[in-house]
Amino acid sequence: MNFSRRRFFIALFITFLSTNTSSILAKTKLRLAQNLSPISGVTIVAKEKGYFDKQGLDVQILTFTSGKKCLETVLGGAADIATTAEAPTTAAAMANQPIAFLARMEYSDLKTLTASNQNISSIYDLKGKKIGFTAGTGGEVYTIELLKKASLSPDDVRLVNLRPKDMLPALASGSIDAYNTWEPYISNGKKVLGNKASQINTKGIYSETFNIVTTVDYLNNNKKVVEKFMKALINAEEWIKANRNKAITLIAKTVGMKRDALAPIWDDYVYEVVLDKKTINILNAHAAWRLESGNHPDGVTSVPDFNKVIFSGPLSKVAPDRVKL
Repeated sequence: MNFSRRRFFIALFITFLSTNTSSILAKTKLRLAQNLSPISGVTIVAKEKGYFDKQGLDVQILTFTSGKKCLETVLGGAADIATTAEAPTTAAAMANQPIAFLARMEYSDLKTLTASNQNISSIYDLKGKKIGFTAGTGGEVYTIELLKKASLSPDDVRLVNLRPKDMLPALASGSIDAYNTWEPYISNGKKVLGNKASQINTKGIYSETFNIVTTVDYLNNNKKVVEKFMKALINAEEWIKANRNKAITLIAKTVGMKRDALAPIWDDYVYEVVLDKKTINILNAHAAWRLESGNHPDGVTSVPDFNKVIFSGPLSKVAPDRVKL
């Protein structure tokens, strides 16, 4: 091959690269509605450590203060996948919304903090007390389950509906005698009030889950994308478990917490990308509470069949051992 022809082919090859590199390197865009909290630790790490990028996904994070807002955003078409708790999930399922539940990625027990001067040493001492809770959330289901465990009914106590951030001031002022909620509001209360507050043992009564949910249409039209998304989450979970101290630092920084506030409660967050019986049991318990309390759409008379809402295909494709239904 003479010099001129060689130069021609080199120029042609360079032209080919320049016109095709952008398409070769292009990533699939995906909008994730994410609750900015340690409960979203798996998706936070997947984004911050580049695991989405490694799967060829360009994930735009849309930040919200609740899982309910995340799921509403997905159902409204402004995001593709949501991080959300079981409360919005059961509400959507009972309203026959076209949701596709892909996996649980975290769970943590809800807790009770009490005023020390009320001499509440166990759940059986809650009778007659003023208890703060957050209506319509897992906190309300936990409260009802807690009372049942203590052989009490809502009529045996005075329930006060409060936002989690308002519970500590209410306990400090004496407006309530105890409050039921999730972290970090329990540990914050113990830190601020010191020996004026105490936590009673309620371990195992009710866990709140945090989950990955999309719509049926998005899943059907983007199966390979969702599989890559799930693979990135598994990689992120593995990194969290192999890098405890780095994970605490990264997640605390991302959610705007002080590291020394997250570290003491780190083990309360159980990160695991999975579909299992625990997931089903919590969904069923929350849906049963909706039926008992009347907090459900008109005409609903039974707990939904969550096997019709859970879509195990993407997780099963990338990690079949994590589907334990």
